[in-house]
Amino acid sequence: MSDSWFASRFRILTTLGYMAGLGAVLLIVRLLLGERATDAPLWVGVALILPALVYAYLLPIWHWKARYVGSHSDLWGALLVVEVSGWLKLVYWFRHLIPDYVSSGRYGHQGEGSAGERVRSGNVSVNA
Repeated sequence: MSDSWFASRFRILTTLGYMAGLGAVLLIVRLLLGERATDAPLWVGVALILPALVYAYLLPIWHWKARYVGSHSDLWGALLVVEVSGWLKLVYWFRHLIPDYVSSGRYGHQGEGSAGERVRSGNVSVNA
């Protein structure tokens, strides 16, 4: 797996996050309008939020499979796949995904910049 592949995953997550934000606005508008509004904003809002939630749920599994750095790979693999509630995926986000995104801790890269830095600078080539 190349870093550009990983950076493109965060770019997709960012795009889905903007869509989810728009969906949240639609849900708030529907809530504020109450009985005067149809259910269309509700369903469109849910349809915009759901892809971001699913993608954010799957990203720790993809990261563990492709880029995990640590001594407990089997443990994390079992916990991420078997655990259902999502709490351990949230823990994995803070212990592995975010440090890898900013190239800190065990994911520190010397001289090449983090995937997140390359996404923000636009210095990423994505092979679709």
